[in-house]
Amino acid sequence: MFIHKHPYKPFIEKDTTKLIVGTLPPPRFSTGDLLEKDVDFCYGSYYNSLWLFIDKIHNLGLRYDSSSEAIEQRKAFLKKHKIGVCDIVASAEREKIDSSDLGMTNIKLRDIVGYLKKYPNINTLLFTGGNSKNGPEYFFRRHLKTYNLKLDVVENEVPRIHEFVMPNNQQDGGNGKRIIKTVSLTSSSGAANISISRIALYKQLKAKNPEFNTFDFRVMQYSEFF
Repeated sequence: MFIHKHPYKPFIEKDTTKLIVGTLPPPRFSTGDLLEKDVDFCYGSYYNSLWLFIDKIHNLGLRYDSSSEAIEQRKAFLKKHKIGVCDIVASAEREKIDSSDLGMTNIKLRDIVGYLKKYPNINTLLFTGGNSKNGPEYFFRRHLKTYNLKLDVVENEVPRIHEFVMPNNQQDGGNGKRIIKTVSLTSSSGAANISISRIALYKQLKAKNPEFNTFDFRVMQYSEFF
């Protein structure tokens, strides 16, 4: 049995307004056996394209290696755009050492609502996947139930958008309510390419431009939120 612990603490600043929420990075990030083009930071797997999308959107010229500069480039972008990272899974057990969300058992979740209370400027959660079993939205729905909170639908087309109302912290002197928006982005992993090919909008765009691909689709989708 492999105990898969999240290797990174949440990356959140006082002025953070958006929070990227995923599950766990591949096990090699926990064991330290990184590949040549991996970056030792959140979403640093070269086979997870989140930073490739962001790089394309903002023309950042990011490095993809084990250098400290590669890490600092990513931190600088997040700070500039007031984006944080707080994956929802703290740890899980695995029979097979891989990065499959479905392969996780005995899952321990982070207290995302607790972080929202601690950082009152956060108003948006960006899920790197949807409500399929053991996905970030799936776990977050379960997490919300422990606070007697629930998601309400705002937009049911991909990317699905929900919101929930969270009471302000009493110690902040607020007696109003705070609305948190959630956006369930199409997963940045390669495994999502098949599901993208079934999306009606993708089919329409592909028909108009045969060179349009799943990478382009996610760049288009992510650009609205990053």
